[in-house]
Amino acid sequence: MPAAIRRRPTAALALAIAAALLLLPGLSACKRADDPDALPAPPDAAQAQDPAADRIADDVRALADDRMQGRETGTPGFDLAAEHVAARFAAAGLAPGGDDGGWFQRVPLLRATLVAEGARFDVRLGGQSATLAFQGQFLPMANFNAADASVDAPAVFVGQAIHAPGLGHDDFAGLDLRGKVAVLLGGAPERFDDTRRAFHAALDEKLRSVAERGAVGAVLVGTAADEVRTPWARSAAGWERPSMRLRDADGRGIDTFPALQVVARVSAAAADTLFAGGDRSAAQLAERARGGQAGGFDLPVRLALAVRTRVEPLDSRNVVGVLRGRDPALAGEYVVHTAHLDHVGTGLEVEGDGIYNGALDNALGVAIMTEAARTLAEGTEATRRSQAFVAVTAEEQGLLGSRWFARHPGAGATLVANINLDMPVLTAPSRDVVPIGVEHSSLKAAVDAAAREVGVRVSPDPFPEEAVFVRSDQFSFVREGIPAVYLDGGIEAADAERDPKVSATWFMRNCYHQPCDEAELPIHYGDAARLARLSAALARGIGDADARPAWNDGDFFGERFGAD
Repeated sequence: MPAAIRRRPTAALALAIAAALLLLPGLSACKRADDPDALPAPPDAAQAQDPAADRIADDVRALADDRMQGRETGTPGFDLAAEHVAARFAAAGLAPGGDDGGWFQRVPLLRATLVAEGARFDVRLGGQSATLAFQGQFLPMANFNAADASVDAPAVFVGQAIHAPGLGHDDFAGLDLRGKVAVLLGGAPERFDDTRRAFHAALDEKLRSVAERGAVGAVLVGTAADEVRTPWARSAAGWERPSMRLRDADGRGIDTFPALQVVARVSAAAADTLFAGGDRSAAQLAERARGGQAGGFDLPVRLALAVRTRVEPLDSRNVVGVLRGRDPALAGEYVVHTAHLDHVGTGLEVEGDGIYNGALDNALGVAIMTEAARTLAEGTEATRRSQAFVAVTAEEQGLLGSRWFARHPGAGATLVANINLDMPVLTAPSRDVVPIGVEHSSLKAAVDAAAREVGVRVSPDPFPEEAVFVRSDQFSFVREGIPAVYLDGGIEAADAERDPKVSATWFMRNCYHQPCDEAELPIHYGDAARLARLSAALARGIGDADARPAWNDGDFFGERFGAD
């Protein structure tokens, strides 16, 4: 899952970590493999007797092996992982569902890498000018439309760049953005409900809004609260890593906002430079925005920005397997299962290890999806609707592989529901499952029925304020009007010694997007096998129902994306 869109633990939960780690056997497995204290906890007895658990474990070990080099999109390691998944799909009993009758769907991409030389950020007020330092104070974002781009224009503050008339909020009221650089804050007002706050906080939505109103550039201003969660130094250290976008048939980037010549980020420490000559500081404006006080204003400063980008075409691929439905009238309708195959590749070494293996994120999700496919393929009969299983590429780059498949599912295929699996942190045994986003559609009844069949409890999202429903591959399908659910690991402890919520928090703080996300973690494969059975049961319920899933009346996503 992309770092920018990952849920984070609550402060209260974080405070419990130090004491709780004493109750979590096996978590020292994130240390060096030759450390005798690093051995994972032994498997539960039920897990040791479950062939499904063994198959999932084998797949996790294969996909998180050092040979895969962290499975970064566009690398030989990713391609090796894709070949492994295709072979596993075949062994599970699926038929190829990719291009030209094969296992792979081509995903055309652009890869963009920033070039430090030529990047510029000048703030001019009257006859004076201040220049921000590249990496230390500002970072431009890659421009996918021009190798060299610049803009010199007046600035306008647009709050959090949100137009939400249904909530009585419009940051653009009375403003003219044409030919100007929009200066904006991240996030959304605290008074918004969780769903709308997450949707309007997405950077793509903000950039789309300012571009549509005529802005020629955009500057995202960091705040102290932003940098508590993600320190500027940490994010700026990775400026050389490439970013990616989908590529159209003419070689142009998709969803790249070409009207915005330069988009840049500014650190919280340098933010007040942008508001020179005004009567309010960046911190004061951020506080007003959090409180829901909409509104922007023209700034007295002029901004001169420049960015240089190296852009090159790149092809990656989704792995696609299908089970054809038995009902001729419904076989053209597909339930699509997704789990992202890519991870972040290699990077800075930690204790001598520079391979970011991505065992939980998301080798485990792919392995669970593959086991669910096997379960369905071995059933007494196919479901009435067809089932598609897609190990998607470029999730870490912005949900690109799933977005491509959602828009290009293949001739004659109509997608009716999505079941997504992403980074289930199963390092402590649980009694339940968390189906994120299920409250938005009729999928709730289907999940409840499947859970009863499997014998697992259903728990609500423990962190609804993080609204991760818009933050993984299921959102690519939601944007196409397709009801979706994100199946996540449970939070209800199965014993008195290990707490799944604390275990997940420990992982997020220590091993998320780090080399220690390895197969040696104490993964409870019995819980993984149960999640695969739940996914298969849910898919059977959707696949055999008379009616396809539907958005609930008045639902935000249904109204925004689900209209015919």
